[in-house]
Amino acid sequence: IFYMNYAEIDPKNLIADSYKIEGITLSECRSIFLDWALSIPLEKDSKLLISKLLHYYQNESKDHPMTLLLSSSLESKIENRRTGRRRSRIH
Repeated sequence: IFYMNYAEIDPKNLIADSYKIEGITLSECRSIFLDWALSIPLEKDSKLLISKLLHYYQNESKDHPMTLLLSSSLESKIENRRTGRRRSRIH
């Protein structure tokens, strides 16, 4: 099993803090998730990090909006590279 400490997964504690906010909405979680995603280094495997976060939180907070977002992000096609911005603006 590949071990990674929590600080490597969520260095700014953005995800951890989202779980502490009582009554947080899915929209607020999306904003926090985007902030987290933009802060991870390009060489990191985002799907692996999301998987680790989900594993860390899924048993204690199954119905939390962030858990639902993490889970759905693994099901979607997330690329590990931050490319395609220009392409998405051109129709």
